[in-house]
This record gives sequence, C-alpha cells and structure tokens, in this order.
Amino acid sequence: QVQLVESGGGLVQPGGSLRLSCAASGPISSINAMGWYRQAPGKQRELVAKITSSGSTNYEDSVKGRFTISRENGKNTVNLQMNTLKPEDTGVYYCNADVTYRFGVWYRRRPDLWGQGTQVTVSS
Repeated sequence: QVQLVESGGGLVQPGGSLRLSCAASGPISSINAMGWYRQAPGKQRELVAKITSSGSTNYEDSVKGRFTISRENGKNTVNLQMNTLKPEDTGVYYCNADVTYRFGVWYRRRPDLWGQGTQVTVSS
C-alpha cells in the first residue's frame, strides 16, 4: 500500500527553524503535486505550501519568505524548511500528495493521500 510518513516536527523557540520531511512509499508510479497543510487547535486545516512535479510552488501568505518547500523526485520526498518561526505557526503539519500507484496489472490514483501528521510547537 502507498503511504506518506512525516518527520522533523518538535518544539522550537520563536525565531528558530525546523525542517519537515515527508517520504512516500509503496508501489508508486508517479506523484503529481505534493504539499504541506497545518491545523492549529480549534481551526480548520489550511494549505501551507504546495509544489508540483515540475517544481512550481505556491505558499500561504503568512509563510512567504520564511518557508521553503522542495522535493526530491527520485526519492518521492517533499521537504519544508521553516525559518523565523512564530507562535502562530504552531499546529499539526500534514503531508499531502497526489499519487498514482500500481495495483496488480492496473494503476490507481490517490489524489488526496495524507500522512499521519507531525506536531510543530513554537513557544518560549
């Protein structure tokens, strides 16, 4: 089965940095867009950053200039470098991907595959 596994969350002081990684595993044929979402307590899940297979990116306004999304296509991995972190960046960060995978002799697509989430806490 295909799955996404995140790593790299933790506790950091305001102004600090963290790097999140997400690796897709399984019988993957191709991955279109990959992205990071976050959900703060009591709030809806929101898009933080997204990157297409060709490398085009888009960011939520509050993280522009501070966060950088990148991917390693050969490793089916997407990373999120987070700098100058603020308390309002606190939340559970989820990896998301649009994945096509082999299923027997067929191919199936999971346009909305999610990881289990990793906690990011920005606090002094």
